[in-house]
Amino acid sequence: MSMPTLADARAELARLADPAKAQVLERLFKTGKGQYGEGDVFIGVTVPQSRRVAMKCTSVTLEDVKGLLYSKIHEERLVALLILVQKSKADPESVARFYINNISQVNNWDLVDLSAPLILGAYLEGRDRSILYQLAASGKLWERRIAIIATQHFIRKGDFADTLKISEMLLGDSHDLMHKAVGWMLREVGKRDLAAEEEFLQRHRKKMPRTALRYAIERFPEEKRRAYMAQS
Repeated sequence: MSMPTLADARAELARLADPAKAQVLERLFKTGKGQYGEGDVFIGVTVPQSRRVAMKCTSVTLEDVKGLLYSKIHEERLVALLILVQKSKADPESVARFYINNISQVNNWDLVDLSAPLILGAYLEGRDRSILYQLAASGKLWERRIAIIATQHFIRKGDFADTLKISEMLLGDSHDLMHKAVGWMLREVGKRDLAAEEEFLQRHRKKMPRTALRYAIERFPEEKRRAYMAQS
């Protein structure tokens, strides 16, 4: 039996395409003129379907992955990243380097969220993390999101320092997607160490965007949530 190829992955995605779902996804991922996903092309394949395609194609070369990653079709880029997640288990350094070198193609929030912790975050465990601070200072929305979302891997290991530092860097971000990302990661910290989250919130709640604060306190009791929102 021949090994799966780039053409096989594309053919499988084309077979699964659903135009009605594509229209829904285009609205969800804001592909209209002037929106953050302007020009992104969807064919209507779900994430579980994309995972199954990726799992069949983990043996393709990085060059083949690059071909998918530079596709105009969103689901092809997603499959490329899901393949990279699998490949990173065997060769985290090469895959992380490839990810950083081609970071411009990780260019919508689902692509970031499904790849950054498992590829970049996992690789940086126990290593120098200055790249995350460079990305957090970037003028590019998706690079900033990668910086904070990658720290989810550290949070899962009980390491919150970089999440809190990068969250502080991003408090003044102008984009709602970043407010949501920061609030989400702070909430993840709070699941493991509520005191650490609340210490951050007490210091920064007055200057935090309300969306970030709302996401951060989502799991708090209602009375406490109301008190935080009233103080912001």
